[in-house]
Amino acid sequence: MLSPKKVKYRKKQRGRLSGEAQKGNKISFGEYGLVSLETNFITARQIEAARIAMTRKIKRGGRVWIRIFPDIPYTKKPAETRMGKGKGGVDHWNAPVKLGTVMFEMAGVVEELAQEAMSLASSKLPVKTMFVVRRDLR
Repeated sequence: MLSPKKVKYRKKQRGRLSGEAQKGNKISFGEYGLVSLETNFITARQIEAARIAMTRKIKRGGRVWIRIFPDIPYTKKPAETRMGKGKGGVDHWNAPVKLGTVMFEMAGVVEELAQEAMSLASSKLPVKTMFVVRRDLR
């Protein structure tokens, strides 16, 4: 699963996710893309599940790019623990995704197959998504 090798601070506050994506909102590498229509945090497990679903569908034929990276730590205190005693340990890593972010890209396959693979991947994600072709996002 994806996680950063090194971070400046071990624990971080979540902050706000508002507005549309200013960066990462164009297809840069592949022919087809999966664009977010909502704003949310996506976990490393969800990204990995989507990647596996896509690569299995295209039978490792094309090329897949993951354009998001989970670098926000999500902390959690153990169950049945009293309040206080500081912030909990890092439970998992999240990737912040804004509206309009291109999350995955694909190339080297037929458009129908890419659309099917991306729809399988989108079912693993907690945001609504849209399949786009490079010529649509110029």
